[in-house]
Amino acid sequence: MKEKTNPKLAVSYALGEVGCQMSWYMINNYLTIFYTDIVGLTAAAISAIMLIARIWDAVNDPMMGNIADNTNTRWGRFRPYLMFAPPVLAVFNILTFTVFPVQGALKVVLCLIFYIGTGMAYTACSIAYQALQNVVAIDSQVRMNLATARGVGSSVIGIFMSAFAMPMILFFGKSDVATAKGYFWTTVVLSICIIPVFWLCALGCKETYTEQLHTESKSEKMGFFKSLKELVRNDQLLMVVLATIGGTICVTGRMGLLVYYVIYVAGSYQAVAYIFTVMTVAQLIGTLFVPWGTNKFGKRNYMIILNVIMIVGFVLMYINPTSNLVYLMGVSFICGLCNSASSICYGMVGDSIEYGDWKLGSRQEGVAASMLSFGVKISTAICGSAGVLLLSAAGYVANAEQTDAAKAGINLVVNIVPAIIAGISIIPLFFYKLTPARVAEIREELDAGRHAWDSDNK
Repeated sequence: MKEKTNPKLAVSYALGEVGCQMSWYMINNYLTIFYTDIVGLTAAAISAIMLIARIWDAVNDPMMGNIADNTNTRWGRFRPYLMFAPPVLAVFNILTFTVFPVQGALKVVLCLIFYIGTGMAYTACSIAYQALQNVVAIDSQVRMNLATARGVGSSVIGIFMSAFAMPMILFFGKSDVATAKGYFWTTVVLSICIIPVFWLCALGCKETYTEQLHTESKSEKMGFFKSLKELVRNDQLLMVVLATIGGTICVTGRMGLLVYYVIYVAGSYQAVAYIFTVMTVAQLIGTLFVPWGTNKFGKRNYMIILNVIMIVGFVLMYINPTSNLVYLMGVSFICGLCNSASSICYGMVGDSIEYGDWKLGSRQEGVAASMLSFGVKISTAICGSAGVLLLSAAGYVANAEQTDAAKAGINLVVNIVPAIIAGISIIPLFFYKLTPARVAEIREELDAGRHAWDSDNK
C-alpha cells in the first residue's frame, strides 16, 4: 500500500523547523547590525569573526553528520540530539547577544567564542532534524510533503519573527531605536521558547524506517573521511549542494543586509517589521504551492522557475530605489514567494540519498543532510564576511545619516550582487537528473535488492 502523509507527523516535523528558525533568526538578520551598532566592532573584526566561525561550522557539519549516523540509542539515531542539544543552544544564543564590559581584542575573542558555540549547538540540532526526514518516511512524495511542512513551519514562525522581533527589541529596550538591552531580552525570550518546541518535534517523529533502511549489509560504520569520499561520488547530491551554496549566498546574505537598506535607505526602524513580514507571508504562500509546483514541473524545474522570478524582483528593487513602502512591500512579496525554493532542496536531498544507496550501496542520512548544511554554512561564511566589507566599501557609517553614494552602494550590494549570484546558482540544477520517475525506479530496484553495479543495470 502506498505510503501516505500523516498530518500529526507533518505538524511534529514542522515544529523542528520552528525551533531552528527561532534560534537562528536573530543570528541571521540582526547579528551583523548588533555587532556594528551595539557592540561597536570594526568591519574587519566582524569579517574575521564571521569567516572563522562559519568555516568552522562548515567543517563541523559533516563531522556531526557522521557522529549522528553512527549513533544508536533506544530513541533512534537522530532524535536524541533534538532532546539534549536545545538547552545548550539556548544558552549560547543568549551569550551571543550579550554585551560584556570588555574592550579591544578580548571583546572580539568573546564574540567569536560565543558565536562558534552557538553554531556548534545549532549544528547538533539542525543536522539531526534534517536527517530525521529520511527515516520517518520512505516515499519520495511523502518526504517532499514533509519538506513542505517544514517550509510552512519556517514561514509561520518567520511571519511571527518578522512582525514582532524588532518591536520586541524596541519594547525591551524602552526606546525608539535598537539597544543592547532590547537585543538581550528578546533573545532570552526566544531561547527559552525553543527548548519545548524541539522536544515536541522529537516526541512526534518516530524513526519508523531506520531499521528497514539500515539492514546489516548497509550499516557498516565508516569514518569521517571515508564518508565524505563516498558522498563526493554521489554526483546528484553534489549538484544540490552547489545549487544550495549559490542560493544561500543570494537569499541569506541579502536578508542579513536588507535591514541596512530598510533602516538607512527607506529610513525607518519600524519599516523593518513590515518588509520582513510581507516576505515571510509570501514565503508561506509560496511554500503551500511547492507540492503543486514540484508535481507539475518537477523539483529541479520548479526551483529554476522560482530563481528566475526572484532575480526579476531584485532588479525591480534596484532600478527604483525608493522609500515608498507600498512599492517595497510589493517587490518584497515577489522575492518572498521565491524563498519557498529552500523547501525543495530538502526534498532533493532525500532523492539523492536514494540515488546514493543505489549507486554506492550505503545510506548516510546524517552526513547527507550535513552536506546541505555544509553548503549553507560555507555560503553564510562567505556572505557574512564579505557583506560587512562590501557595506564598508560602499561608505556605510554606523549610527549616522548615510550619504547618497553610500545609499547607492547599499542598493547595489543588497539587490544586484544577489541577482548575479542567483543566476549562477541555477547552473548546477541543469546537471540534476533525478526526475520523479527515475526516483521511483531507483526505489523499486532497492526494494528488489538491485544496485547500479548489477549486470542488468549496466
